[in-house]
Amino acid sequence: MADRKPDQRRIDCVLIAGGKYHDIDFARLELLKLLAEDERIRTRVFEDFEAVDAIAKADLVISYTCDVTPSLKAQEALRTYVAGGGRYYALHGTNSILRFLENGKVDAPDWAPHFMETLGSRFSSHPPIGPYTVNVADKGHRLVEGLSSFEVVDELYLSRPTAETHVLLDTEFGGETPGFVDDQWAHGRHPIFYIRTIGEGAVLYLTLGHCRGHYDLEPVSDWWPEVDRCGWEQPIFYDLLRRGIGWACEPAIARMKP
Repeated sequence: MADRKPDQRRIDCVLIAGGKYHDIDFARLELLKLLAEDERIRTRVFEDFEAVDAIAKADLVISYTCDVTPSLKAQEALRTYVAGGGRYYALHGTNSILRFLENGKVDAPDWAPHFMETLGSRFSSHPPIGPYTVNVADKGHRLVEGLSSFEVVDELYLSRPTAETHVLLDTEFGGETPGFVDDQWAHGRHPIFYIRTIGEGAVLYLTLGHCRGHYDLEPVSDWWPEVDRCGWEQPIFYDLLRRGIGWACEPAIARMKP
Protein backbone atom coordinates (compact mmCIF):
# COMPACT_ATOMS: atom_id res chain seq x y z
CA MET A 1 0.00 0.00 0.00
CA ALA A 2 1.36 3.40 -0.98
CA ASP A 3 2.23 5.80 1.80
CA ARG A 4 -0.09 8.73 2.23
CA LYS A 5 1.36 12.21 2.68
CA PRO A 6 0.21 14.16 5.77
CA ASP A 7 -1.77 16.62 3.64
CA GLN A 8 -3.67 13.82 1.90
CA ARG A 9 -5.86 12.94 4.89
CA ARG A 10 -9.53 12.88 3.98
CA ILE A 11 -11.80 15.70 5.11
CA ASP A 12 -15.27 14.57 6.14
CA CYS A 13 -18.14 16.91 5.32
CA VAL A 14 -21.81 16.70 6.26
CA LEU A 15 -24.04 18.59 3.81
CA ILE A 16 -27.63 19.18 4.91
CA ALA A 17 -29.80 20.20 1.95
CA GLY A 18 -33.54 20.04 2.35
CA GLY A 19 -36.72 21.92 3.03
CA LYS A 20 -39.38 23.95 1.27
CA TYR A 21 -39.94 26.78 -1.19
CA HIS A 22 -36.47 26.52 -2.78
CA ASP A 23 -34.85 24.47 -5.54
CA ILE A 24 -32.98 22.25 -3.13
CA ASP A 25 -31.90 19.92 -5.96
CA PHE A 26 -30.11 22.79 -7.70
CA ALA A 27 -28.43 24.09 -4.54
CA ARG A 28 -27.36 20.59 -3.46
CA LEU A 29 -25.73 19.85 -6.81
CA GLU A 30 -23.93 23.19 -6.96
CA LEU A 31 -22.56 22.76 -3.45
CA LEU A 32 -21.43 19.21 -4.15
CA LYS A 33 -19.57 20.42 -7.24
CA LEU A 34 -17.78 23.05 -5.15
CA LEU A 35 -16.88 20.53 -2.46
CA ALA A 36 -15.53 18.19 -5.12
CA GLU A 37 -12.95 20.80 -6.12
CA ASP A 38 -10.89 19.49 -3.19
CA GLU A 39 -10.47 15.75 -3.74
CA ARG A 40 -9.83 15.23 -0.02
CA ILE A 41 -13.39 16.23 0.87
CA ARG A 42 -15.77 13.29 1.15
CA THR A 43 -19.37 14.36 1.65
CA ARG A 44 -22.39 12.70 3.20
CA VAL A 45 -25.70 14.32 2.29
CA PHE A 46 -28.80 14.52 4.48
CA GLU A 47 -32.19 16.26 4.19
CA ASP A 48 -32.36 17.30 7.83
CA PHE A 49 -30.22 17.73 10.94
CA GLU A 50 -31.01 14.44 12.63
CA ALA A 51 -27.83 12.53 11.65
CA VAL A 52 -26.22 13.57 14.93
CA ASP A 53 -23.53 10.87 14.85
CA ALA A 54 -22.37 11.98 11.41
CA ILE A 55 -22.33 15.60 12.53
CA ALA A 56 -20.28 14.76 15.62
CA LYS A 57 -17.63 13.05 13.47
CA ALA A 58 -17.55 15.66 10.68
CA ASP A 59 -14.69 18.01 9.93
CA LEU A 60 -17.15 20.56 8.57
CA VAL A 61 -20.91 20.98 8.31
CA ILE A 62 -22.74 22.92 5.59
CA SER A 63 -26.48 23.53 5.41
CA TYR A 64 -28.79 24.91 2.75
CA THR A 65 -32.29 24.51 4.14
CA CYS A 66 -35.58 26.36 4.53
CA ASP A 67 -38.22 25.65 7.16
CA VAL A 68 -36.30 22.65 8.49
CA THR A 69 -36.44 22.65 12.30
CA PRO A 70 -33.99 20.34 14.07
CA SER A 71 -35.20 18.27 16.99
CA LEU A 72 -33.91 19.41 20.37
CA LYS A 73 -31.47 16.49 20.28
CA ALA A 74 -30.12 17.69 16.94
CA GLN A 75 -29.99 21.32 18.11
CA GLU A 76 -27.91 20.30 21.11
CA ALA A 77 -25.67 18.12 18.95
CA LEU A 78 -24.97 21.03 16.59
CA ARG A 79 -24.14 23.33 19.52
CA THR A 80 -21.83 20.69 21.02
CA TYR A 81 -20.15 20.16 17.63
CA VAL A 82 -19.43 23.85 17.16
CA ALA A 83 -18.43 24.55 20.77
CA GLY A 84 -15.95 21.68 20.60
CA GLY A 85 -14.09 23.25 17.70
CA GLY A 86 -16.28 22.43 14.70
CA ARG A 87 -16.95 24.80 11.84
CA TYR A 88 -20.42 25.13 10.41
CA TYR A 89 -21.21 27.06 7.20
CA ALA A 90 -24.93 27.92 7.17
CA LEU A 91 -26.52 29.25 4.00
CA HIS A 92 -29.56 31.30 3.05
CA GLY A 93 -32.76 29.93 4.62
CA THR A 94 -31.19 27.81 7.35
CA ASN A 95 -32.42 30.27 10.00
CA SER A 96 -36.02 30.30 8.74
CA ILE A 97 -39.15 28.75 10.23
CA LEU A 98 -42.19 29.73 8.17
CA ARG A 99 -45.93 29.47 8.64
CA PHE A 100 -48.49 30.59 6.03
CA LEU A 101 -51.44 32.08 7.90
CA GLU A 102 -55.11 32.12 6.95
CA ASN A 103 -54.94 35.88 6.41
CA GLY A 104 -52.40 35.31 3.62
CA LYS A 105 -49.37 36.55 5.53
CA VAL A 106 -46.20 34.63 6.31
CA ASP A 107 -45.08 34.35 9.92
CA ALA A 108 -41.63 33.40 11.17
CA PRO A 109 -42.33 32.11 14.69
CA ASP A 110 -39.64 31.80 17.32
CA TRP A 111 -40.04 28.04 17.69
CA ALA A 112 -36.40 26.89 17.87
CA PRO A 113 -34.58 29.46 20.03
CA HIS A 114 -31.68 27.15 20.85
CA PHE A 115 -30.97 26.54 17.16
CA MET A 116 -31.34 30.21 16.30
CA GLU A 117 -28.99 31.20 19.11
CA THR A 118 -26.41 28.82 17.65
CA LEU A 119 -26.87 30.42 14.22
CA GLY A 120 -26.75 33.95 15.63
CA SER A 121 -29.93 35.17 13.92
CA ARG A 122 -33.54 34.26 13.17
CA PHE A 123 -35.12 35.07 9.80
CA SER A 124 -38.15 37.34 10.00
CA SER A 125 -39.00 38.66 6.52
CA HIS A 126 -37.68 39.95 3.20
CA PRO A 127 -38.80 42.46 0.58
CA PRO A 128 -39.56 41.21 -2.94
CA ILE A 129 -36.57 39.87 -4.86
CA GLY A 130 -34.66 42.78 -6.34
CA PRO A 131 -31.28 44.50 -6.59
CA TYR A 132 -29.40 45.80 -3.59
CA THR A 133 -25.84 46.75 -2.66
CA VAL A 134 -23.71 44.54 -0.45
CA ASN A 135 -20.99 46.41 1.44
CA VAL A 136 -17.81 45.18 3.09
CA ALA A 137 -18.30 45.76 6.81
CA ASP A 138 -14.84 44.58 7.93
CA LYS A 139 -12.29 45.21 5.19
CA GLY A 140 -9.51 43.85 7.38
CA HIS A 141 -10.94 40.35 7.73
CA ARG A 142 -9.32 37.66 5.60
CA LEU A 143 -12.67 36.11 4.60
CA VAL A 144 -13.54 39.25 2.64
CA GLU A 145 -10.01 40.28 1.70
CA GLY A 146 -9.87 42.03 -1.66
CA LEU A 147 -13.64 42.42 -1.97
CA SER A 148 -15.42 45.67 -2.74
CA SER A 149 -19.08 46.62 -2.58
CA PHE A 150 -21.15 44.78 -5.18
CA GLU A 151 -24.68 44.66 -6.53
CA VAL A 152 -26.76 41.52 -6.25
CA VAL A 153 -30.29 40.51 -7.19
CA ASP A 154 -31.53 38.24 -4.43
CA GLU A 155 -33.79 37.95 -1.43
CA LEU A 156 -32.66 40.52 1.13
CA TYR A 157 -32.92 38.53 4.34
CA LEU A 158 -34.01 40.56 7.34
CA SER A 159 -33.30 38.72 10.56
CA ARG A 160 -33.53 39.35 14.26
CA PRO A 161 -30.20 38.89 16.08
CA THR A 162 -30.02 36.11 18.64
CA ALA A 163 -26.36 36.38 19.65
CA GLU A 164 -23.30 38.54 19.18
CA THR A 165 -21.79 38.18 15.70
CA HIS A 166 -18.89 39.56 13.70
CA VAL A 167 -20.35 41.07 10.53
CA LEU A 168 -18.22 40.81 7.39
CA LEU A 169 -20.70 41.97 4.72
CA ASP A 170 -23.90 43.95 5.19
CA THR A 171 -26.50 46.04 3.41
CA GLU A 172 -28.86 48.92 4.15
CA PHE A 173 -32.62 48.64 4.25
CA GLY A 174 -35.61 50.41 5.66
CA GLY A 175 -39.27 50.11 4.73
CA GLU A 176 -41.97 47.51 4.29
CA THR A 177 -41.81 43.80 3.53
CA PRO A 178 -45.29 43.09 2.17
CA GLY A 179 -46.77 39.69 2.89
CA PHE A 180 -44.97 39.07 6.18
CA VAL A 181 -46.21 39.51 9.73
CA ASP A 182 -43.01 41.36 10.67
CA ASP A 183 -43.39 43.85 7.82
CA GLN A 184 -42.13 47.20 9.16
CA TRP A 185 -38.40 47.88 9.33
CA ALA A 186 -36.63 51.05 10.41
CA HIS A 187 -33.71 52.06 8.24
CA GLY A 188 -30.54 50.29 9.30
CA ARG A 189 -27.75 47.91 8.39
CA HIS A 190 -28.42 44.20 8.06
CA PRO A 191 -25.82 41.42 8.01
CA ILE A 192 -25.25 39.41 4.84
CA PHE A 193 -22.14 37.45 5.88
CA TYR A 194 -21.07 37.01 9.49
CA ILE A 195 -19.23 34.80 11.99
CA ARG A 196 -20.77 33.57 15.23
CA THR A 197 -18.14 32.21 17.63
CA ILE A 198 -19.12 29.51 20.12
CA GLY A 199 -16.51 27.99 22.39
CA GLU A 200 -13.64 26.65 20.28
CA GLY A 201 -15.60 26.68 17.01
CA ALA A 202 -17.74 28.97 14.91
CA VAL A 203 -20.69 29.34 12.58
CA LEU A 204 -20.29 31.25 9.32
CA TYR A 205 -23.60 32.50 7.90
CA LEU A 206 -24.28 33.77 4.36
CA THR A 207 -27.81 34.99 3.64
CA LEU A 208 -27.45 35.18 -0.15
CA GLY A 209 -28.41 32.37 -2.49
CA HIS A 210 -32.13 32.13 -3.08
CA CYS A 211 -33.16 29.69 -5.80
CA ARG A 212 -36.54 28.36 -6.89
CA GLY A 213 -37.82 26.24 -9.76
CA HIS A 214 -41.29 25.69 -11.15
CA TYR A 215 -42.30 23.04 -8.60
CA ASP A 216 -40.85 24.42 -5.38
CA LEU A 217 -43.81 26.29 -3.86
CA GLU A 218 -45.91 23.21 -3.15
CA PRO A 219 -48.22 22.99 -1.26
CA VAL A 220 -48.76 26.76 -1.44
CA SER A 221 -48.82 26.63 -5.25
CA ASP A 222 -48.28 23.75 -7.67
CA TRP A 223 -46.55 25.93 -10.29
CA TRP A 224 -44.16 28.86 -10.03
CA PRO A 225 -43.86 30.60 -13.43
CA GLU A 226 -40.30 31.84 -13.00
CA VAL A 227 -37.04 30.00 -12.41
CA ASP A 228 -35.16 32.08 -9.83
CA ARG A 229 -31.39 31.73 -9.49
CA CYS A 230 -30.59 35.11 -7.87
CA GLY A 231 -27.05 35.18 -6.43
CA TRP A 232 -26.23 31.83 -8.03
CA GLU A 233 -25.97 33.69 -11.34
CA GLN A 234 -23.10 35.86 -10.10
CA PRO A 235 -19.44 34.83 -9.73
CA ILE A 236 -19.13 36.76 -6.46
CA PHE A 237 -21.56 34.34 -4.81
CA TYR A 238 -19.46 31.34 -5.81
CA ASP A 239 -16.38 33.19 -4.56
CA LEU A 240 -18.06 33.57 -1.15
CA LEU A 241 -19.06 29.91 -1.15
CA ARG A 242 -15.48 28.84 -1.89
CA ARG A 243 -14.10 31.17 0.78
CA GLY A 244 -16.52 29.74 3.30
CA ILE A 245 -15.74 26.14 2.41
CA GLY A 246 -12.03 26.90 2.72
CA TRP A 247 -12.61 28.50 6.11
CA ALA A 248 -14.61 25.51 7.29
CA CYS A 249 -11.82 23.11 6.24
CA GLU A 250 -9.06 24.99 8.07
CA PRO A 251 -9.07 22.98 11.34
CA ALA A 252 -8.93 19.70 9.45
CA ILE A 253 -6.08 20.93 7.28
CA ALA A 254 -4.20 22.23 10.33
CA ARG A 255 -4.36 18.77 11.86
CA MET A 256 -2.62 17.35 8.80
CA LYS A 257 0.60 19.20 9.54
CA PRO A 258 3.32 16.97 11.02
